[in-house]
Amino acid sequence: MIAAKEPQGIRVVIYDQEYFMRGDLNQEYIQKLARYLDAKMRSIAERTRTVDTLRVAILAALNVVDEYHQLKARHEEVTQHMDQKVGEYTAALDKILKAAL
Repeated sequence: MIAAKEPQGIRVVIYDQEYFMRGDLNQEYIQKLARYLDAKMRSIAERTRTVDTLRVAILAALNVVDEYHQLKARHEEVTQHMDQKVGEYTAALDKILKAAL
């Protein structure tokens, strides 16, 4: 995976293909994303012994989307638990403050 700043954008190589990226994202962040995707695609190609680049890309995309949805579900679960605890602590604090008055 190679990434370099080009006058017209940032050049990255993912799975032996060169891409030029434009936008406001930080170059190091784009490099990180490209390395991650490159690693996913190579891992899938090795495990499935698939040589079709499009198939490898689709399988990598499905893998990344699965990771995203699992993390999103976990985040929502943790957020819900925290909201519940904040509500419980707020009720307990209100009860203590009322008793103190």
